[in-house]
Amino acid sequence: MSLGVVALLAAAVLSGQPAEAQAQVNRHIYSETADAHADIANALNKASRERKRVIVDFGGNWCGDCLVLDYYMHQQPNLDLLEKNFVLVHVDIGQYDHNLDIVDKYQIPIHNGVPLLMVLTARGAVLFVQRNKEFEKMQMVTPGVVENFLNQWKLKG
Repeated sequence: MSLGVVALLAAAVLSGQPAEAQAQVNRHIYSETADAHADIANALNKASRERKRVIVDFGGNWCGDCLVLDYYMHQQPNLDLLEKNFVLVHVDIGQYDHNLDIVDKYQIPIHNGVPLLMVLTARGAVLFVQRNKEFEKMQMVTPGVVENFLNQWKLKG
């Protein structure tokens, strides 16, 4: 188990939410069999209909930091920000050998590590690709950092 997952579980125990944290950590959020192209296309259609942006989360279920980031995204106030402003798509990168055509298409620097986030407009234009390992070491990230990220990239007005 990674240090990020250990830190998450420790924080959850201290906050009185161990069962909820354990359930989040055990979630299978990156599907190895999903059609990531279709998932992104569906997310773009939904974002267009609902006037939202798309967050594409590249990672793997083996990645403790990826699971911690997902846990933080689904805690308040981040959950409300996420649901009101974004459509979230998880793209499984396997052991850095899955969905590489998508990685290449968007020039995603997965060699920097995961989790790695990309923000798209509803039309598919890239607004942001994480390039500086912002969420790679989740023991250094707080839910507030995730909140700031969501606020930075949501539609204004």
